[in-house]
Amino acid sequence: MKIWVDADACPVVIKDILFRAAKRTGVPLILVANMPLRIPSTPCISMLQVAAGFDVADSEIVKRLEAGDLVITSDIPLAAEVLEKGGQALSVRGELYSLDNIRARLNMRDFMDTLRSSGIDTGGSPALNQNDRKSFANQLDKFLTRHVKTHDNAS
Repeated sequence: MKIWVDADACPVVIKDILFRAAKRTGVPLILVANMPLRIPSTPCISMLQVAAGFDVADSEIVKRLEAGDLVITSDIPLAAEVLEKGGQALSVRGELYSLDNIRARLNMRDFMDTLRSSGIDTGGSPALNQNDRKSFANQLDKFLTRHVKTHDNAS
């Protein structure tokens, strides 16, 4: 199992939580971005730089993803592709996407895109707050705890 990060738009505070979790568990963490990123010098943490361009990082994540991997992203279409391929997707606000909720998220995203393209100002996402960070850390910890138990039982 690996953790893939859609790192171009991932907040630094979320990356820091991921770095600590990877060091603690040894689960491979791969940050995918179209620009170089500073990462800790730890064997389980790596960075994959891709060419600049629309959805290039997303496509690379989907191409390399294996069933059971976790992807950190707030990109709803990427989360949907991850789920279709048997992976798990977690937003930076701590929402674990599922086959049960992804369709509604895609519909809302498309609706908001329609409003924006018609000239309506829909505002942006609110800034990441302490509750968001806590929710993300809790969901990540739950996921990793399940993975470690499953992995230990398979050994």
